[in-house]
Amino acid sequence: MIAAGLATAAGNEEDRMLTLIQFPHALGVMNASPFCMKVEVFLKLAGLPYRVDDGHLPMRMPKGKLPALRDGDLLVCDSQAIVAHLQQRYRAELPSALREPERGADLALRRMLEEHFYFAALWGRWIADAGFRVTGPAFFGSLPGPLRGLVAALVRRKMRRDLIGQGMGRHSQSEITERACADLDAVQVMLGARPYFGGDAPTALDASVYAFLANALFVEIDNPVRRHLQGQAALVAYCARMEARVGR
Repeated sequence: MIAAGLATAAGNEEDRMLTLIQFPHALGVMNASPFCMKVEVFLKLAGLPYRVDDGHLPMRMPKGKLPALRDGDLLVCDSQAIVAHLQQRYRAELPSALREPERGADLALRRMLEEHFYFAALWGRWIADAGFRVTGPAFFGSLPGPLRGLVAALVRRKMRRDLIGQGMGRHSQSEITERACADLDAVQVMLGARPYFGGDAPTALDASVYAFLANALFVEIDNPVRRHLQGQAALVAYCARMEARVGR
């Protein structure tokens, strides 16, 4: 009877645990999607217990993308909606710096990374040949030989079409590189001499910034954007500090 009671309590505790639904681990970083990594970094900074479920396809999610977060009976989709949900529902359990609402400059920086730099990085991984030589095997290497090449080509073609529709794919490689490097310069200027964007302690913005920088710095794709980032001592040191806190 006691054993059964303990088992039931353990089961209830597991049911209450947050479940982060995201892509499988790839490319030597916490997640190859900076949006998925952003949420996991926030969870780690928050100290909230969670488990990872990487067995779902994005098209089966309500918004057709990952990450999503299951919190009891509630399914929250979109990385920023997830962060906002965690800040509201678990406010009392969060470190004070993580409770802070996103202010003007923070919002602008996050949007620059998510709505501009992201597409330059996507182009570098999927369209540039040097990037696809790394990305292709990482995502499709486990598929059977004939299927591997077909699926990779179809996905790459879709990525190119999406990037042209978004606008980044209409620029030359040198123009895309110049734009991405300008974004990184802006990140470094906004960080300044602070250890974190939150000052002495990371805020929600740090979860976003680190996810994007880690995906550019730690993924072994040699391109001009990564080399530019490697030359920015303040951002490299920042990534080292964040890695010491949450891993990569």
